[in-house]
Amino acid sequence: MEDQGKKLREIMEKKNNGHESRVGNESRVGNEDPVNTKENKKPRIITVTSGKGGVGKTNLSVNLALAYARTGRKVVVMDADLGLANVNVMLNMIPKFNLYHVIRKQKTMKEILAETEYGISIVAGASGFSKIANLSEDERQYFIDELNTLYTADVIIIDTSAGVSSNVLDFVAIADDSLIITTPEPTAITDAYGIIKIIATELNSLNMGLKLVVNRVKSAGDAGKIADRMIKITSQFLNLKLEYLGFIYDDAAVSNAVLKQKPFLVIEPRCKASQCIQHLVGRLDKIETRKDGGLGSMFKRMFKGDS
Repeated sequence: MEDQGKKLREIMEKKNNGHESRVGNESRVGNEDPVNTKENKKPRIITVTSGKGGVGKTNLSVNLALAYARTGRKVVVMDADLGLANVNVMLNMIPKFNLYHVIRKQKTMKEILAETEYGISIVAGASGFSKIANLSEDERQYFIDELNTLYTADVIIIDTSAGVSSNVLDFVAIADDSLIITTPEPTAITDAYGIIKIIATELNSLNMGLKLVVNRVKSAGDAGKIADRMIKITSQFLNLKLEYLGFIYDDAAVSNAVLKQKPFLVIEPRCKASQCIQHLVGRLDKIETRKDGGLGSMFKRMFKGDS
């Protein structure tokens, strides 16, 4: 197991070193961008997850991506919801290919990377992605190589499935920032704490970059009370650091945008929810990225149980 882990790390280092000499020469993702300089090769990886479905996880992922794109950065949204992949649905897109085709070497990552009319790119999800642990060594190396092509982006946002699975934990482990989204509903709060507890149990780190976002709130005060309670019990009972990133107002513009299959940041850029999204990006930009994250960390976790 140790030899295989070492081999995988060497593969990642080799691919990343190869990428460094290509930064700025890739086509979109992408065209040259001054943000992605030699001093800033590693993209910011943001994982968005939740304890239960229906709390606005995918909506946050997509609109957060748009807000980042509007700052001049190249952004990729990876749909890692294995059961109900729906980033493309929210954007009214029907991709021909997805991650499964990359895993099976039928397509490259560039070939499945779908451009949108909003200036972001998406990687459509696939249920076959859950079988990655069963890939042959050759398939693994190919998939690692393909994932590394995403490093031409400035920001990678990973929309995970709701609830807890090994895949969700893998994506939390690689992220610079893991956004836990909840709503004021008691069941959503309970489930959010539940996923934080499992993360604390399964991942051996006191600082996983966990950040709480409270969605569909009536006031900033209500969001603050929920956040304070979550931070207190997380610290007291789990000895884990949870940061309060911000909130999103309960806004009719959001549900209207979902029905139209367009991001609310596009339809109503000045609505309360859109302003909240822009505030979240501003907060994230002030936080340094982790030094121990990245795709290499994900593969160390994914394959650590292999013989």
